[in-house]
Amino acid sequence: MAEAAEILEDEIENVEEDTISEFLTFMLCGEEYGVDILRVQEIKGWDEVTSIPNMPDYIRGVINLRGTIVPIIDLRRRFDLEFLEYSATTVVIVLRILTKGHSDRIMGIVVDGVSEVYQVKKSNMKVAPEFGGSVDTEFVKSVASVEEKMLVILDIDHMLNSKELAVPDVSLDD
Repeated sequence: MAEAAEILEDEIENVEEDTISEFLTFMLCGEEYGVDILRVQEIKGWDEVTSIPNMPDYIRGVINLRGTIVPIIDLRRRFDLEFLEYSATTVVIVLRILTKGHSDRIMGIVVDGVSEVYQVKKSNMKVAPEFGGSVDTEFVKSVASVEEKMLVILDIDHMLNSKELAVPDVSLDD
Protein backbone atom coordinates (compact mmCIF):
# COMPACT_ATOMS: atom_id res chain seq x y z
CA MET A 1 0.00 0.00 0.00
CA ALA A 2 2.85 2.39 0.84
CA GLU A 3 4.41 1.72 -2.58
CA ALA A 4 1.16 2.65 -4.33
CA ALA A 5 0.99 5.91 -2.37
CA GLU A 6 4.59 6.77 -3.37
CA ILE A 7 3.88 6.02 -7.03
CA LEU A 8 0.75 8.19 -6.95
CA GLU A 9 2.68 11.01 -5.26
CA ASP A 10 5.41 10.82 -7.95
CA GLU A 11 2.77 10.91 -10.71
CA ILE A 12 1.13 13.98 -9.12
CA GLU A 13 4.51 15.76 -8.96
CA ASN A 14 5.16 14.92 -12.62
CA VAL A 15 1.73 16.26 -13.63
CA GLU A 16 2.43 19.51 -11.76
CA GLU A 17 5.87 19.79 -13.41
CA ASP A 18 4.24 19.34 -16.84
CA THR A 19 1.49 21.91 -16.18
CA ILE A 20 1.50 24.40 -19.03
CA SER A 21 0.75 28.11 -18.70
CA GLU A 22 0.33 30.54 -21.57
CA PHE A 23 1.95 33.95 -21.60
CA LEU A 24 1.49 36.90 -23.91
CA THR A 25 4.92 38.40 -24.48
CA PHE A 26 5.81 41.93 -25.41
CA MET A 27 8.92 43.92 -26.14
CA LEU A 28 10.26 46.67 -23.94
CA CYS A 29 13.64 48.22 -24.71
CA GLY A 30 14.79 45.14 -26.64
CA GLU A 31 13.85 42.68 -23.87
CA GLU A 32 10.93 40.26 -23.95
CA TYR A 33 8.53 40.18 -20.99
CA GLY A 34 5.46 38.04 -20.40
CA VAL A 35 2.12 38.26 -18.63
CA ASP A 36 -0.43 35.53 -17.98
CA ILE A 37 -2.60 35.37 -21.10
CA LEU A 38 -5.70 34.79 -18.96
CA ARG A 39 -5.30 38.34 -17.58
CA VAL A 40 -5.25 40.01 -21.00
CA GLN A 41 -8.55 41.72 -21.82
CA GLU A 42 -7.49 43.22 -25.14
CA ILE A 43 -4.65 44.77 -27.09
CA LYS A 44 -5.12 48.26 -28.55
CA GLY A 45 -2.97 50.44 -30.71
CA TRP A 46 -1.65 53.55 -28.96
CA ASP A 47 -4.10 56.43 -28.85
CA GLU A 48 -4.08 59.64 -26.86
CA VAL A 49 -5.16 59.49 -23.22
CA THR A 50 -6.79 61.99 -20.88
CA SER A 51 -4.13 63.33 -18.52
CA ILE A 52 -4.77 63.46 -14.79
CA PRO A 53 -3.04 66.28 -12.87
CA ASN A 54 -0.37 65.53 -10.24
CA MET A 55 0.29 61.94 -11.36
CA PRO A 56 3.77 60.43 -11.70
CA ASP A 57 5.09 60.66 -15.28
CA TYR A 58 4.70 56.90 -15.85
CA ILE A 59 0.94 57.19 -15.36
CA ARG A 60 0.08 58.54 -18.79
CA GLY A 61 -3.59 59.16 -17.96
CA VAL A 62 -6.86 57.34 -18.48
CA ILE A 63 -8.98 56.08 -21.36
CA ASN A 64 -12.67 55.31 -21.54
CA LEU A 65 -13.01 51.69 -22.61
CA ARG A 66 -16.70 50.96 -23.17
CA GLY A 67 -17.73 52.85 -20.04
CA THR A 68 -14.81 51.77 -17.85
CA ILE A 69 -12.14 54.33 -16.96
CA VAL A 70 -8.81 52.58 -17.43
CA PRO A 71 -5.52 53.98 -16.02
CA ILE A 72 -2.66 53.70 -18.53
CA ILE A 73 0.89 52.99 -17.27
CA ASP A 74 3.96 53.45 -19.49
CA LEU A 75 6.23 50.52 -18.54
CA ARG A 76 9.34 52.13 -20.05
CA ARG A 77 8.90 55.08 -17.72
CA ARG A 78 7.86 52.85 -14.81
CA PHE A 79 11.05 50.80 -15.14
CA ASP A 80 13.23 53.91 -15.70
CA LEU A 81 14.18 52.81 -19.21
CA GLU A 82 15.24 55.08 -22.06
CA PHE A 83 12.29 57.04 -23.48
CA LEU A 84 11.22 56.09 -27.00
CA GLU A 85 8.71 57.99 -29.13
CA TYR A 86 5.55 55.97 -29.66
CA SER A 87 5.32 54.36 -33.09
CA ALA A 88 2.97 52.22 -35.15
CA THR A 89 4.02 49.15 -33.12
CA THR A 90 3.37 50.78 -29.71
CA VAL A 91 0.38 49.15 -28.05
CA VAL A 92 -1.64 49.22 -24.87
CA ILE A 93 -2.24 45.83 -23.29
CA VAL A 94 -5.40 46.02 -21.20
CA LEU A 95 -5.09 43.70 -18.20
CA ARG A 96 -7.35 42.40 -15.45
CA ILE A 97 -5.55 42.96 -12.16
CA LEU A 98 -6.44 41.33 -8.85
CA THR A 99 -6.27 43.77 -5.95
CA LYS A 100 -5.39 42.85 -2.40
CA GLY A 101 -9.11 42.61 -1.63
CA HIS A 102 -9.34 40.05 -4.49
CA SER A 103 -11.54 42.26 -6.63
CA ASP A 104 -10.74 42.92 -10.26
CA ARG A 105 -9.44 46.19 -11.67
CA ILE A 106 -8.75 46.98 -15.31
CA MET A 107 -5.46 48.74 -16.15
CA GLY A 108 -3.47 49.24 -19.33
CA ILE A 109 0.27 49.08 -19.92
CA VAL A 110 2.05 50.81 -22.80
CA VAL A 111 4.71 48.61 -24.40
CA ASP A 112 6.90 48.80 -27.50
CA GLY A 113 5.04 45.98 -29.24
CA VAL A 114 3.45 42.59 -28.79
CA SER A 115 5.67 39.61 -29.53
CA GLU A 116 4.31 36.05 -29.15
CA VAL A 117 2.09 33.78 -27.10
CA TYR A 118 4.18 31.04 -25.51
CA GLN A 119 3.17 27.86 -23.77
CA VAL A 120 5.56 27.29 -20.88
CA LYS A 121 5.88 24.18 -18.75
CA LYS A 122 6.04 24.81 -15.03
CA SER A 123 9.34 22.91 -14.98
CA ASN A 124 10.84 25.59 -17.29
CA MET A 125 9.96 28.43 -14.92
CA LYS A 126 12.45 29.44 -12.24
CA VAL A 127 12.23 31.92 -9.37
CA ALA A 128 13.81 35.25 -10.25
CA PRO A 129 17.40 35.38 -9.04
CA GLU A 130 18.42 37.76 -6.26
CA PHE A 131 20.84 40.50 -7.27
CA GLY A 132 21.18 42.13 -3.87
CA GLY A 133 20.11 45.69 -3.16
CA SER A 134 21.42 47.14 -6.45
CA VAL A 135 18.74 45.57 -8.70
CA ASP A 136 15.04 45.56 -7.87
CA THR A 137 13.29 42.36 -8.97
CA GLU A 138 10.15 42.79 -6.89
CA PHE A 139 7.88 42.79 -9.98
CA VAL A 140 9.45 39.68 -11.53
CA LYS A 141 7.39 36.57 -10.88
CA SER A 142 9.75 34.15 -12.60
CA VAL A 143 12.18 33.63 -15.44
CA ALA A 144 11.28 31.04 -18.05
CA SER A 145 13.42 29.25 -20.57
CA VAL A 146 11.57 29.30 -23.91
CA GLU A 147 12.96 28.33 -27.30
CA GLU A 148 16.58 28.86 -26.19
CA LYS A 149 15.93 32.32 -24.72
CA MET A 150 15.02 33.74 -21.37
CA LEU A 151 11.62 35.28 -20.80
CA VAL A 152 10.89 37.53 -17.81
CA ILE A 153 7.41 36.82 -16.39
CA LEU A 154 6.00 39.87 -14.59
CA ASP A 155 3.92 39.78 -11.43
CA ILE A 156 1.32 42.23 -12.74
CA ASP A 157 -0.85 42.05 -9.62
CA HIS A 158 2.02 43.19 -7.44
CA MET A 159 3.38 45.65 -9.99
CA LEU A 160 0.07 47.39 -10.67
CA ASN A 161 -1.09 47.36 -7.04
CA SER A 162 2.04 48.93 -5.59
CA LYS A 163 1.43 51.96 -3.42
CA GLU A 164 2.68 54.46 -5.99
CA LEU A 165 0.17 53.11 -8.54
CA ALA A 166 -2.78 53.15 -6.19
CA VAL A 167 -4.97 55.04 -8.65
CA PRO A 168 -8.42 55.60 -7.17
CA ASP A 169 -11.31 53.93 -8.93
CA VAL A 170 -13.12 56.39 -11.16
CA SER A 171 -16.51 55.80 -12.68
CA LEU A 172 -18.51 57.80 -15.18
CA ASP A 173 -21.31 58.12 -12.62
CA ASP A 174 -19.21 60.30 -10.27
